[in-house]
Amino acid sequence: MPSASPQPDWVLAERLAMGARIRAAREHANLTQEAVANGASTDRPSVVRIEAGQQSPTSDTLFRIARVIGVSVAEFFR
Repeated sequence: MPSASPQPDWVLAERLAMGARIRAAREHANLTQEAVANGASTDRPSVVRIEAGQQSPTSDTLFRIARVIGVSVAEFFR
């Protein structure tokens, strides 16, 4: 089974930028990572990795995170 190819630098940069926007929205809503994780039916380490740009969320997880924070998913892509 072939291993996954490393992502291009621009993909990693976009993932970092999205993570920063998620973190900023969460902090603006005065929510902890734990609160977002609980509301989004995921775990805190996943939220930490998403915000740090180390993990790409699935679309379903992104929808749930946005709903918990109280923003549109589009906010994460601006």
